[in-house]
Amino acid sequence: MVGLQPSEVPPTTVVKFLGAGAAACFADLLTFPLDTAKVRLQIQGENPGAQSVQYRGVLGTILTMVRTEGPRSPYSGLVAGLHRQMSFASIRIGLYDSVKQFYTPKGEDHSSIAIRILAGCTTGAMAVTCAQPTDVVKVRFQAMIRLGTGGERKYRGTMDAYRTIAREEGVRGLWKDNFPCHFVSAFGAGFCATVVASPVDVVKTRYMNAPPGRYRSPLHCMLKMVAQEGPTAFYKGFMPSFLRLGAWNVMMFVTYEQLKRALMKVQVLRESPF
Repeated sequence: MVGLQPSEVPPTTVVKFLGAGAAACFADLLTFPLDTAKVRLQIQGENPGAQSVQYRGVLGTILTMVRTEGPRSPYSGLVAGLHRQMSFASIRIGLYDSVKQFYTPKGEDHSSIAIRILAGCTTGAMAVTCAQPTDVVKVRFQAMIRLGTGGERKYRGTMDAYRTIAREEGVRGLWKDNFPCHFVSAFGAGFCATVVASPVDVVKTRYMNAPPGRYRSPLHCMLKMVAQEGPTAFYKGFMPSFLRLGAWNVMMFVTYEQLKRALMKVQVLRESPF
């Protein structure tokens, strides 16, 4: 048997919401080391005097992390990453059809391109707003270098990280990002998307991970990075970002379709009188 046969009953909003979040979590589990490698490469060179480990390439970065920090290090921040997917993907993907239908005038069978863009912008904005604290915590864990088994860690766990950031940097610290940067990086797919989104993604990662006072704003972060490292710094972590983007989207959407069919099949069987 190859997969589940499509149900004739259209999936409900709840099914799409839960299915999108679960599928995104599954994709994250399989591609998370690439995301961690991307973060390590993006912040490399930001503070040369404080960094004792140098990373080279995707595989080299992951192997260096495993050798110096242990086999679990590529998955540092995974819990926050799963929190992010359950909040971000569930809203951005799971609610898209419902929001699109809400914007579509009554009596029209098809939504215009403008309506689809508006629906995408709406769910994207909602997703970024809800998921931002999880992204900040995820990046902090991924960027944290812990050498040796007794290496010191600033946060005892994911929930402690949320509390510590809120206590030390204020609630705004959990929403530490430039909204346009994060919003732009959510659009597109493939090589072209990585080329366009990489500069804002690097700035976003550094700004999120920076201690209070290092950067006055995302723009200051960008200008300082260019002055110290040159324009090529905008494309640090490009390869793991590109590899993860393709793999993540394939895994996520294949899993999403199967989950929708499975959940609807279960719902139909539960509602059947026989």
